Amino acid sequence: MTYDVIVLGGGPAGYRAAEHAGRHGLGVLLIEERSLGGVCLNEGCIPTKTLLYSAKMYEHARHGSAYGVTAENVKLDHGAVVARKNKVVKTLVSGVAASIKQHGVTVVYAKGQILSKSAEGFAVLAGSETYIGKNVLVATGSKALIPPIPGLKEAFDAGIAVTNREILDLAELPASLCVIGGGVIGLEMASYFATAGVKVSVVEMLDKIGGYTDSEIAAALQKQMEQQGVTFHLGSKVTKLENGTVYFESAQGTGQVDAEKVLVSIGRRANTEGLGLENVGAVVTKQGLVTDEQMKTSVPGLFAAGDVNGKSLLAHTAYREAEVAVNVLLGKKDWMDYSAVPSVIYTNPEIASVGETEETAKAKGLTVEIKKLSLRYSGRYVAENEGGQGFAKFVFEKNTRRLLGVSMIGNPASEIIFGAAAFVGRRMRAEEIQKVIFPHPTVGEVLREAMF
Repeated sequence: MTYDVIVLGGGPAGYRAAEHAGRHGLGVLLIEERSLGGVCLNEGCIPTKTLLYSAKMYEHARHGSAYGVTAENVKLDHGAVVARKNKVVKTLVSGVAASIKQHGVTVVYAKGQILSKSAEGFAVLAGSETYIGKNVLVATGSKALIPPIPGLKEAFDAGIAVTNREILDLAELPASLCVIGGGVIGLEMASYFATAGVKVSVVEMLDKIGGYTDSEIAAALQKQMEQQGVTFHLGSKVTKLENGTVYFESAQGTGQVDAEKVLVSIGRRANTEGLGLENVGAVVTKQGLVTDEQMKTSVPGLFAAGDVNGKSLLAHTAYREAEVAVNVLLGKKDWMDYSAVPSVIYTNPEIASVGETEETAKAKGLTVEIKKLSLRYSGRYVAENEGGQGFAKFVFEKNTRRLLGVSMIGNPASEIIFGAAAFVGRRMRAEEIQKVIFPHPTVGEVLREAMF
């Protein structure tokens, strides 16, 4: 059977593309090897946020006296937390299935492989059947990067080492956890398990946590997580694992961490293997399947969206890339703009950013003005965050005062940063943002306050 478009992968990019194409009357076949929703819905974004919300609820209950609320014998039941996580995932996966069915999308659960391309289109094998797609969108996502650390394979075999997938289904809390990698996944899991009472250590190769996060924001988060009981070993390279002990070296010498469980979260790698991309001459690098700003690959009719192209490994980027790919396929004028993609780390407190940081602006030689503003300028923040020390940093182009970037720490940064993304993406100047009316009282009002 021939389809207008065959989508390989049912994660955020895949199911959004399938819905969007189906909505516009295209015949769509979605091929998914495991579960609809991909890593984001089953092993990433949603499961982790479910655990982290339970941790926040636990924290609120334990420290409610600051707000005039007291409770006794407050406990966190990890088994119940995991059970609720599974319920949430099941509900949302069912929702995705219902939505793509509503849009007329056919789903096949199998590994998809491109066999060839002819005048008819792309021949794609799924299971024992071969399908023809006039166009193909590759949206196979990414997988955890496993470094060649001596002893790591044995640790995985013994169940001591885990990835983001396995850690979400631990039946019981370990007494101790060593996290290799201080990026988004590592920090979020460190936050949950530390709040749950686990002794947590983080070993990070860089001299700061949070990857490309503004250094001052990252330092503030590190300080607060240390107060929550997390130990950090920065500028440290893991040299080996042996019987639950993580050995590392740094400029200060060597060290080790003994842990019941070890979470490996040093990054992710695009899923490009076994897709038959070489059969049609698609260009693939270490970063992923190469695409342009319209999600086109080097092969006409072959598109790629989401983690598989290696441009921005975020679910919300995948959504937009999927829409761009389908729009271009439909003959509409559209393209990706990566200059205002927001990023969030859902620790407690949350940190969020978009656009340039102070460091990236200086590295690019931009002439900028930096403004820092306490979130305590917001009455609502003061009312809801007893003792909170949140703040935001704003990067302006010096002469025009065009907003180039925003970084912030404090709750609920994740719900505010989209506004900053809109301002940065629309290349708005401070005097233009001043005219936007913000609801009062909201924490988001700090975005407007900083424009004066």
